[in-house]
Amino acid sequence: MSLVNESRQKVQQLLESTLPLDQLSLSHSVPLPNSAEDGFSPVYRNGLAVNGLAESIHPSLNTLYNTFKATVELKPNAPALGSRIRQPNGSFSEYQWESYATADKRQKNFGSGLFFILQNNPFKTNSEAHNRIDQHAATGDASFIVSIFSANRADWVITDLACISHSLTNTALYDTLGKDTSRYILSLTESPVLVCSKDKLESIISLKREFPEDLASLISIVSMDPLDESEQSLIASARAAGLTVFDIGQVEKLGEIYPVSEIPPKPETLYTISFTSGTTGANPKGVVLTHKNAAAAMTFCATVVPRLDNAKVMCFLPLAHIYERMSYSYALAQASAIGFPQGPSPLTLLDDLKSLKPHILGLVPRVYTKIEAALKSQTVNNEEKPLLSKLFTKAINRKIELQSVEDGADGKHLFYDGLISLVRSKIGFDNVVMVSSGSAPISPETVSFLKAALNVGFSQGYGLTESFAGVCASPRYEANPGSCGAISVTTEMRLREIPEMNYYATDKDGPRGELLLRGPQIFKEYYKNEEETKKAIDENGWFYTGDIARIDATSGRLYIIDRVKNFFKLAQGEYITPEKVENAYLSSCPLVAQLYAHGDSFKTFLVSIVGIEKEGTKNWLVSKNGVNSSDIESDEALVKKINEPEYKKAFLNYMNSNVGDFLNGFEKIHNIYLDIEPLTIDRNVITPTLKIKRPIAKKFFAEQFDALYNEGSLIRSVETKL
Repeated sequence: MSLVNESRQKVQQLLESTLPLDQLSLSHSVPLPNSAEDGFSPVYRNGLAVNGLAESIHPSLNTLYNTFKATVELKPNAPALGSRIRQPNGSFSEYQWESYATADKRQKNFGSGLFFILQNNPFKTNSEAHNRIDQHAATGDASFIVSIFSANRADWVITDLACISHSLTNTALYDTLGKDTSRYILSLTESPVLVCSKDKLESIISLKREFPEDLASLISIVSMDPLDESEQSLIASARAAGLTVFDIGQVEKLGEIYPVSEIPPKPETLYTISFTSGTTGANPKGVVLTHKNAAAAMTFCATVVPRLDNAKVMCFLPLAHIYERMSYSYALAQASAIGFPQGPSPLTLLDDLKSLKPHILGLVPRVYTKIEAALKSQTVNNEEKPLLSKLFTKAINRKIELQSVEDGADGKHLFYDGLISLVRSKIGFDNVVMVSSGSAPISPETVSFLKAALNVGFSQGYGLTESFAGVCASPRYEANPGSCGAISVTTEMRLREIPEMNYYATDKDGPRGELLLRGPQIFKEYYKNEEETKKAIDENGWFYTGDIARIDATSGRLYIIDRVKNFFKLAQGEYITPEKVENAYLSSCPLVAQLYAHGDSFKTFLVSIVGIEKEGTKNWLVSKNGVNSSDIESDEALVKKINEPEYKKAFLNYMNSNVGDFLNGFEKIHNIYLDIEPLTIDRNVITPTLKIKRPIAKKFFAEQFDALYNEGSLIRSVETKL
């Protein structure tokens, strides 16, 4: 079924008058009568989808091709893709825009050009992989796979749109995968062409030269950046390795000269293979996602994202991951102007925000905690201007109080909103009406502070690559932040009891157990991996997420509290689930930005690697512990000081005091090593989506763990007994 069932001519009018749905009506899940089975909770659906799940916004909007083309038809001259151009002096221009009509023309030409450079490629063979190129051009149903490898930019989207318009499947590589995983993906997918930024050319040519058999199908590279005479030796090197090299302008020109008809996809057409970043160090699994999955994800977005005319959005999170793919695809469907950052670093994000002034912003917790720290240092913790600090403390506390009255309370205040508008403007939030967070848990205190300090709605979502990103999102003005909201109108959920972890469907505060998902938004298979597919999806179509959830008994809202597989036993026999421990500290301690809890079956207590929020911790050391600020100016000095026994113990007491009774005594951390950002992708201890690679992290931090256990517990008064 669809959310709206009127003729195409009325679609735009209906969408404007109907969507988004009422946030409070949407924020409840309900159990379906007689749906509980032994070992499982009842099946839950959104309160607005009890009689059936939605597959698309409208029958005519059932593929990404249709949603994009509808926008091109309705608003061809609206700004679509915006970029900042680097100036000769190194600075960046204001945003320069391409219209929807221009983007559509470019993707048509680029798609046609791709067929030309592959069908006329001197390295094309009679292999099955290469035969699919001609077969697809003739019939439209034998898709080959286009690989994309670059940071976020307009050309990434042009490539994606060209694939959509010609029913081609694509996949993405990203820097943090490493050479071996990139080789694995290119080999597994038998991709004949890679579209990448110029800085990736040498590494890909070297990879082809080093592994010619594994990459036998790869015969062409398209550079997103112009190529000039200085690259001739590189192009010659590529040809010697069996690769042709073109730049995107050349391919678009060839497509303009030799056009081919678009091949509109069907709902069942494969859109993308999104490779998940595994936590074990094994090869990633390729999640196969169709246009039907994408249309359902667009439907989820339509219910929760404010509908704005001429909206601007920032495309900051990596397009290689499904969270940003969902966000930008919906932005295209809404005729939004999509701005790309000057680079992937959070350090330049505020400069881009001040130039773009977006209306909608989706980020991850680690970026929000940096924004929170920067705001606090300028407002409530501004020691250089105590009167300003006092005024902002009063204003923000009052806003938090007003926003906590009930769900939906935006906390408007005639005087304080004027004061807060100055803060919004300073960081480019002039127009922002909603921010969202995903990928990892975020502290409710951070949500409350940012909602108040920026006078903005804040929604925390939950989703996976396998669900084409979000399947639930909390109300933008949730009185008590912390939930992931109700399940979407596109998806149903149930929980599987796990008795060995004491999670039951009959728990008094609402059922607890492993979260299972089913519906049109959920994937059907892993690419060429039947074994893992069978492990993940049962005979009734339920996808086993591996996440432990609680469904609130009153509202039906979802809380992610744990993971299924990552539990271990302490020496005294108590079972520990580290995600539960980590989430408890992360959600209750604003000074904690990262946390990795570790236990040992020969030990009686937990130790932890803790990533501190730098500026907040500096203020804490100075204001609460009497440390001279000049002694902790550098990062090295701060880390050394905070790990001194006196301050480390005080910090641990702060952490355990904040977490309170939420954890049992044996679940609390007894010793810590503190650093500014100990868990990094470069160290290979977390995935690009910030999940901890526990087997690898355990080895990486083995020396610190040994030292912590040798030092012993710092909270012996509550140490667990044997």
